[in-house]
Amino acid sequence: MQNSQTGSWVVSYFRLPAAGRYKFVFRRFMILVTGGTGLIGSHLLHVLVQQGGKVRALRRKESNLDEVRKIFSYYSPNANELFRKIEWVEGDMMDVSSLEDAMEGITHIYHCAAIVSLNPKHGKKMIRNNVTGTANMVNAAIVKKILKFCHVSSVAGLGILKDGKEITEETHWNEQTNFSAYAISKYLSENEVWRASQEGLNVVIVNPSVVIGPGNWRRSSGDIFIGANKGLRWYTSGGIGYVDVRDVVKSMTNLMESDINNERFIVSSENHSYKTFFGLVNASIKKPLPNKKAGKLILEIVWRFDKLRSMLTGSRHVLTKEIAKYSQINLSYSNLKIKKILQFDFIPVEQSIKDTSIHFIADYKIHSK
Repeated sequence: MQNSQTGSWVVSYFRLPAAGRYKFVFRRFMILVTGGTGLIGSHLLHVLVQQGGKVRALRRKESNLDEVRKIFSYYSPNANELFRKIEWVEGDMMDVSSLEDAMEGITHIYHCAAIVSLNPKHGKKMIRNNVTGTANMVNAAIVKKILKFCHVSSVAGLGILKDGKEITEETHWNEQTNFSAYAISKYLSENEVWRASQEGLNVVIVNPSVVIGPGNWRRSSGDIFIGANKGLRWYTSGGIGYVDVRDVVKSMTNLMESDINNERFIVSSENHSYKTFFGLVNASIKKPLPNKKAGKLILEIVWRFDKLRSMLTGSRHVLTKEIAKYSQINLSYSNLKIKKILQFDFIPVEQSIKDTSIHFIADYKIHSK
């Protein structure tokens, strides 16, 4: 191990044997996290404060911080003490001045904030907010001379290859096959980050697949546990990649502590068919396995019926046209790049599901009293 002095910064670094790269560990730094109330952001905050980092988190005025406290309680007996170490500041990604204020004194940024939806009615707002918000973030980061910027994208921002061919970081975007507004927003947001890298900002991008982890059970993969608990027995012909939220956070922090810049990494543990994944979820909470296949015709009927139901009742649109299309495609993602460069070992999907189900069962019992 060697040390170098740069101004008021003391930097320790060591060589990663297999990759031949240097990993930097900053002893004095200040971190800003956006999207800290989401699944990835809240888990990231827990890891950062647990490691003793100085952390500031950007929040909207209406944000619910109780969900962050709950996630902290999953992993630490001193959850409230850790939570109090976060410096929360109000701001909005659409308000550049609030971003520059939030970045005062900051050295590293984790940008986790984004609208996530496969509902077409959210499309225009999602593209506008995600892309403009990211552009505002990187522009402010350049002005504030941020040392390094980690952008949380998604595998949705990559190209789509049919017939189960593996998608890599080099897969080209295809407008004809990437039909969801969410995918478009992620692709265009990445373009803003790459543009900033050309203007001198050190960046890394992570592209997680479907993220498994405890938190708000009405969002992200938590909805799958809700459905399983209600006795959902249907599955579709497609498949996709899955990854534990703890591995997403680990990959982000490892990349930010390294000298790797201007690269992106698929973060995905394993690829599974929906039938296999739903079966693992159902088994984890002791529910019958899925045994009814929803073919193309059934899905075409159901998403239209669900849209009509949503319009008449004002309730949430559950099965959208986009979800129906994606559910029939086999998407396979390669994790070889991050495994090779960071010597990264992923948590098996089955273990992720088992660990998440423990918290789901406990929370469900609490709420059912």
